[in-house]
Amino acid sequence: MKMTRNRAQDLNVCGVTAAIAVIDGKWKTALLWLLESGPCRPGELRRQLPGLTEKVLTQALREMEADGLVHREAYEVLPLKTEYSLTTFGRELSEALAPVSDWGHRRLAKLAQAHPAS
Repeated sequence: MKMTRNRAQDLNVCGVTAAIAVIDGKWKTALLWLLESGPCRPGELRRQLPGLTEKVLTQALREMEADGLVHREAYEVLPLKTEYSLTTFGRELSEALAPVSDWGHRRLAKLAQAHPAS
């Protein structure tokens, strides 16, 4: 377990650290973004995120579920159908991250101006 993951349960950290702890990692913010548009099956998520392995997807979704960000719905059909969706808490986090995303895009634009492609 990563040090940041341990902080997701630590009550003695600042709020920013507590928020970052639940979105830490390469894929969680992308998963939040994809789930904003509605429920998705794991295969759909993997197709939209090239390079994301099934193992890492499963681990990220389990952690996000444990942190109350996503809801897992398993349907009793064959073949088994599972969908993930954002909880109200997950949607709140996604909305809170919107200004951070905007800042990130402004930073990238600034970097592009400073280092134009040859």
